[in-house]
Amino acid sequence: MATAAEKKLAFEQWKEHCKRIQSITDTTALANETPAQKDRRKERLLSNYAAFCEYYFPHFLTLRDKTTGEVVRTVHNAPFHNQAARKVMETPNLKAVFMWPRGHAKSTHFDIFMPLWLMLRPKRLINFMVVVGKSQDSANRLLGDIQAELEYNQRIIADFGQQKNLGLWTAGEFKTASGVKFLAVGRGQSPRGLREREARPDYIVIDDLDDDELCRNEKRVHDLTDWVKEALFGALDVGRGRFLMVGNLISKTSVLANIAATRGVFVSKVQAVDKNGEPVWKEKWTKEDAQEYRDFVGYRAWEKEMMHNPIVDGTIFRADWIRYKPMPSLRKYDMLVCYTDPSFKSTTANDYKASRLWGKLGNELHLIDCYVRQDTVGGMVRWLYDLYERTRDKVAILFFMEANFMQDVILDEFAVEGNLRGYQLPIMPDKRKKPEKIQRIEAVSPLWERGYVYYNEKLKDSPDMQVGIEQTLALERGSRVHDDAPDADEGAIWILQRNARQESFQPVFGKRPTAKNSW
Repeated sequence: MATAAEKKLAFEQWKEHCKRIQSITDTTALANETPAQKDRRKERLLSNYAAFCEYYFPHFLTLRDKTTGEVVRTVHNAPFHNQAARKVMETPNLKAVFMWPRGHAKSTHFDIFMPLWLMLRPKRLINFMVVVGKSQDSANRLLGDIQAELEYNQRIIADFGQQKNLGLWTAGEFKTASGVKFLAVGRGQSPRGLREREARPDYIVIDDLDDDELCRNEKRVHDLTDWVKEALFGALDVGRGRFLMVGNLISKTSVLANIAATRGVFVSKVQAVDKNGEPVWKEKWTKEDAQEYRDFVGYRAWEKEMMHNPIVDGTIFRADWIRYKPMPSLRKYDMLVCYTDPSFKSTTANDYKASRLWGKLGNELHLIDCYVRQDTVGGMVRWLYDLYERTRDKVAILFFMEANFMQDVILDEFAVEGNLRGYQLPIMPDKRKKPEKIQRIEAVSPLWERGYVYYNEKLKDSPDMQVGIEQTLALERGSRVHDDAPDADEGAIWILQRNARQESFQPVFGKRPTAKNSW
């Protein structure tokens, strides 16, 4: 619950926001517009969601310079925004989950743009809207955004008249001059006021209900899922109306996941980038922007918040098994193996490719260098050649790759790079008949637990090292997470251990003892 001081500050910030809306939505450019021209313009805007958003909400659809605050460019809706609006408009009785990434305008569209687009049509499609947030305070703030537009957006007022009537978002409800009611409800609270005389809500939007603390408690998730299905959905008139839930999939054990898995629920799942790493909202993000964001937040946060692939610590490795130490000179190692897992979709930059240089020193196994990236085969091959050139005058490294991966397209890349450098990398196929992947990785995990495995302390903060560790810790049976790094680790360690077993076997020659004299 917000304190009195926090509420006062929020209200002051809201008033400043209203002033900006009033200023930016100036209508002086339309001073000479005739009534007929105005009617045609309104008809065009109400029939085209993208145009509606761009005209009435220019203050939302702009990118500003982070330093100067100056407008850099207008941001247009992405196709998935417009498709969702069309789905909501055309389906009066809709149960839907819109699973969109962080920063992709979920609240903006479902809490502001779409409700107003439906409300302001010649035949009104919304009469009673309920917005649900994590708390009453957060729900009230969401309500404040739409009230600010209704009461201070000069373009809306000029085209549809004054909207202000009774109530204020700080009290959790208000009503427009035309009689449309808006109500805010906090997570798990008794939805009082979900009737306006004989009217029931016909547009309920549940906005980012889940958080990390909630998702760690399965009982709370179960209870809150029941609350959504019973108290909230039951507030509709026998299921009639638009019942929407928006958020990103931060956990497989979440209310969003439960509602999305419910029979009869329409699910829109949008990932931040496509299979080639291209942003799905090209109008806002460049590929470089997405990569910069991913590099900063890290593999786990990117997968959870932007790709709907929540990763929790798996059931095979533990974080306290990851140990670092300075690496000795390469010449001191008993054996060095670089094992590569190039991924099946080897020609794209979407899947991770992993090359891992491991060394054996007595009983210890050291991860000395590593490459774990969403890259092309060419990028992976160049890294391997660079590693070879850095080390070939010092030590001999054995380069391996699983035989199944040594296909023409991959070998061609090695040949092209080799022709440029004047030699071919001596990479060998791993031809063993492998057991199932998780079984193989589980078999070597005790080496981590017993303290035989160490990672290069010098590379502790490198993206390649961190992504590999994230993949290792997230590994579990049935998981959909990337596992290229731990798979390559297992391959290198198997070769190192096999060689050690062979060297430790000392044959004995002499007369075979008989059963009689062997006792």
